[in-house]
Amino acid sequence: MKFAFLLLQFLSRFPVTTLQKIARVFGFLCYWLVVPRRKVGQRNLALCFPKKSAAEREQILRAHFYHMALLVLEYGRYWYADAGSLKAAVRYQDKEILDKALSNKEKVILLYPHFTAFEAAVYALNQDVALTSVYSHQKNVGLDKQILHGRHRYNNVFLIGRTEGLRAIVKHIRNSDAPFLYLPDQDFGAKDSIFVDFMGVQAATITGLSRIAKMTNAKVIPAIPTRENDGTVTLQFYPAWDNFPSEDVVADTQRMNDFIAERIREQPAQYYWLHKRFKTRPEGEVSVY
Repeated sequence: MKFAFLLLQFLSRFPVTTLQKIARVFGFLCYWLVVPRRKVGQRNLALCFPKKSAAEREQILRAHFYHMALLVLEYGRYWYADAGSLKAAVRYQDKEILDKALSNKEKVILLYPHFTAFEAAVYALNQDVALTSVYSHQKNVGLDKQILHGRHRYNNVFLIGRTEGLRAIVKHIRNSDAPFLYLPDQDFGAKDSIFVDFMGVQAATITGLSRIAKMTNAKVIPAIPTRENDGTVTLQFYPAWDNFPSEDVVADTQRMNDFIAERIREQPAQYYWLHKRFKTRPEGEVSVY
């Protein structure tokens, strides 16, 4: 693990254009060598894009492996590179939406799905805005220590352990002016989840966005990062959702999934397809993996 950190530190000296070239090779190799994850990606894409041909889905997955490789290679930049260079690589779009809410002392939840440029964008945003987020500890102690060190790089973030639960999140939001960075689009099991449609498939989805927004009176402002062809990242902020939360937690959760699905269709290669998003099935259904 120490060698991996040294390698990432070495790579942090290279410009993004060079890392892109390395990522194309690394991504190609991972596509062929990391067979279990490739199969997960193939299955997810088949479920979510049934009308696309197998060749079209394969093209998306190959591009996705490139984006994932670039994400991994860039961790050296996130942890070790000059902070100014990280910020310069990210441009904001409609950030005044967030700025206005914060200037009005409103509580804010940033809906931030798992697109592959999410780390690049947040390492820039956190230089301008204090953030609160949930953190899942890693099994590897060395990796966990390094990730936490990186997260606290600007001394401008508060991390809540995933095991601390909803109460800790709500308490901190109520007592803080920092936006809560919320990444809800993974399968966390049946507990605290409901089944709603996601890209045409019933998916176990946590209801936290609706519940936290209601308990804290927070505005939900989506933020989506997009990797551009030149290696830079655009972080787009969307208008705060009206009439959210409603009195119907199922409708709220479906609204969230529908929004994420719309953004995925805009840039399918940059969404995180290697996670078993549909691992938890409704009672009586067999595994899709």
